[in-house]
Amino acid sequence: MPVHGLTRILLCLLPMWRVLIPVSSYPQHVPCQLMQRTALCNDRKFSSVPAGLPANIEELQLNHNDIETLRNNSLQLYTSLNTLSLACNSLDRLESNTFKDSNLLESLNLANNNLNIGYQETSLALRKLPCIRILDLSENKLNNEMVSLLLQNLTALEYLNLSGNLLRRLDETSFRDLQQLKDLDLQRNIIFEIDGAFDGNSKLQRLNLAFNYLPCLTEFHMTQLVVLNASHNSIEWFMSTQELSDTFQLETLDLSHNKLFFFPFLPSRSHLRNLYLSHNILRFYEHMANNVSFPNSTSAVEFYNLQKYNNNITAQLWDDNLHGDISALEILDLRGNQVAYFPQGFIQKMPSLSRLQMSTNCLETFNLTSEQFSGALYELDISNNRLNHILADDTTLAALGNLTYFNLSLNDLKRLPIGLFSSLQSIRSVDLSFNNIDICHSDEAEMSTHTLPGCVDWKNIISLRQIYLKGCSLDRIPTSAFTGLSLTHLELSDNPGLAVQNSLQSLSSTLQHLGLGNTQIKDLDFSSFQRLKSLNLSKNHLPYLPSSLQNTDLKVLDLRDNRLLTISSGQAYALASKLQTVFLTGNPFNCCQTEWFRTFETTKTVNMVGQSNIKCEDLFQLTHRVEDSRSFLCLEAGESMLWYILLFVPVCVSLIGISIIVLLTFKPKLLQNSIKKRYLKPTSY
Repeated sequence: MPVHGLTRILLCLLPMWRVLIPVSSYPQHVPCQLMQRTALCNDRKFSSVPAGLPANIEELQLNHNDIETLRNNSLQLYTSLNTLSLACNSLDRLESNTFKDSNLLESLNLANNNLNIGYQETSLALRKLPCIRILDLSENKLNNEMVSLLLQNLTALEYLNLSGNLLRRLDETSFRDLQQLKDLDLQRNIIFEIDGAFDGNSKLQRLNLAFNYLPCLTEFHMTQLVVLNASHNSIEWFMSTQELSDTFQLETLDLSHNKLFFFPFLPSRSHLRNLYLSHNILRFYEHMANNVSFPNSTSAVEFYNLQKYNNNITAQLWDDNLHGDISALEILDLRGNQVAYFPQGFIQKMPSLSRLQMSTNCLETFNLTSEQFSGALYELDISNNRLNHILADDTTLAALGNLTYFNLSLNDLKRLPIGLFSSLQSIRSVDLSFNNIDICHSDEAEMSTHTLPGCVDWKNIISLRQIYLKGCSLDRIPTSAFTGLSLTHLELSDNPGLAVQNSLQSLSSTLQHLGLGNTQIKDLDFSSFQRLKSLNLSKNHLPYLPSSLQNTDLKVLDLRDNRLLTISSGQAYALASKLQTVFLTGNPFNCCQTEWFRTFETTKTVNMVGQSNIKCEDLFQLTHRVEDSRSFLCLEAGESMLWYILLFVPVCVSLIGISIIVLLTFKPKLLQNSIKKRYLKPTSY
C-alpha cells in the first residue's frame, strides 16, 4: 500500500482515536459503581478518596467509609464536582486547601462525623467554596462557637442542616452571613433561647426547631416564613407581633408536643393553612371572662423581657381577636389536649376548614348546628372524648355535603340523631367503635321521633364504604342492617355472642375486609365472599378452620388465640397459594400434625407473623416451637400410646434382668459378700 494511502486512513481514524483514548485509559477495575457522571463509593471501607475515577464526574458519594481526614490533594483530579457526600465517616477535619480546585461544588454533605475536633481548619476549607448552596453539618457535636466559625462568609448558602448538634443559644450573630438562606434545620439540639437569631435572614422560608428546649416563642415577626416546626419543645406561649400591618406568609405551623396553655396568638394577617397543636395542655377559658365565680381572676397576662425592660408584652386573654387570622385554615389538629368546648364563633372563623382532629379531649356534647361547620369539611375526628350525645338538624347535616370520614369511637354515646349518616351525601367511613349504640330495625328507622333508644341506621347510603363497630356490645344485627350498601370494610370484633351469618350475605359481592375477632363464632360460610382479602377470626376458640375459607381469595388471615390443633393438608395448600400474611400464634397445635406449617414455610410468598412464637404440644403435653417439630417422636395415624407403653415396659424389665445376670456371672462373689455383710453380723458373746 502506498505510504500516502496509509496516511490518509490514519488521518480519518484520528478523531475516533481521540474519543476512545479517555474511555480506554480508565482502569478496568473501577472501585466504585459508575452511573453516567455519578460515582457511588458507599460502604467500601475507603480511608481516603479513591483515585482512578473518571475525571469528569459531577457527583461523588463516599458515605459510610473510614475517612478521617480530607487531604488537600484529595479532590484535585475531580474539578467538575458539584455534589460531594461524606456522611457517616470518621472525619475530624478538612485540610485548608481541600477545595482549592472545587469551584463548581454546590452541595456538600458532612453529616455524622467528628468535625468538632478540627473545626478551625475545616472552616478555612469551607471558605474556598464560593458556590456552595447546600451544606449538611448534622450530627457533628458542634457547639455555638464552632458553628459561627464554620459558617463565616458562606454568603451563597440556601440550605443548612445543623440538626443533632450541641447548639444552646442563638443570637443575631449566629447566621448573619447567610443572606441567601431559605431552609434551616435545627432540630435535635439543646436550644433554649432565640434572641433575634433570624433577623438578618430575610429570605428564610422553612425553619425546623423541633426537639429542643424552647420555653416560649413571643414577638414572632418573621413575616416571610412559610413553614415553622417548633414541635417537641417546652413551649407554653406562642405570641406573634400583633402590631405589624404586613401579611405573614406562614402556611404551616407545628406546635405539637409542647406545653401550650392557650390557643396560640396568631398573626392578625396571614395565609395559615395547617395548624398542628396536638399533645399540649391547651383549653379555652372564655367562660371565665366576667365570671362572678372568679372575682379575683385577671383578663390579661403580662410578659417581661428580662434583657429589655422597656419592651414588655401584655396579652388580653379574652379578646375576640385572640386567635388571629385563621380564615384560610384547612387543617386543625387539637388531639390530646383538654378542650371541653369551642368559644362562640370559633369554628365560623374557619370557612375553609377541611380536617378537624379532636380525639382525646374533654368534649361532653357536640352541637353541629351551633358550631356551623362549613361545607369544606371532609374529615371530622372527635373520638376518645366524653360525648354522650350529638345535636344536629337536617339543615346542618345537609350543609356537610363533603364530609367523608366521621370518627365517633371511644365515647359514651347512647343515642344519635335519626338520619345522622343518611343525610351526609359523601360519607365513606364511619367509626362508632366502643360506644353503647345498637343498630336500628326497619320499623325503628322509619320512625321520625328523637326519643328512640340509641340506634343507628345507614341503609341505602350509596357512598358508604367502611363501618367500624368494634366493642359496641352488640348482640344482634338485623338482617336488613346493610341493605343497599356497598361496603368494603366491616369491623365487628369484640362483640361476644354476635350472630352475623344472615346479615352479611348482602355484602358478599363487595366486602374486602371483615373483622370478627372475639365474637365467639363457630362456623361461617365464606363461599360467597369472593372479593374478601382480609379476615380476622382471632380469639374465637375455633377448633378447626371453616372449610369454606379455601374457596376465598384471602391475602391476610388472622387466626390468633383459637384452639386449632392442626390445619388440614387440603386447606393449607389452598390457602398457601393465595395468602400473603397469616397470624397463628396462641393456638395449641399438635406437634405431630404440622404438615401445614411445612406447606406455609416452603411457600415463599406467605409471611407467618411471629413464626418463632408459634407453639405446639407433643405426646407428653410439653410445649415446643412448631418449627422444631420434626425432631419429636410421633405416633402413626390410628396408633395408641398404650401399645408403646406395653412395648416399652417389657423391654426395660428384660434389660434389667440381663444386666443382673451378666453382673453375677462375672462377679459371683459380689452377692455372697453383700449377704454376709448385711445378715452375718458378729454377736456380742
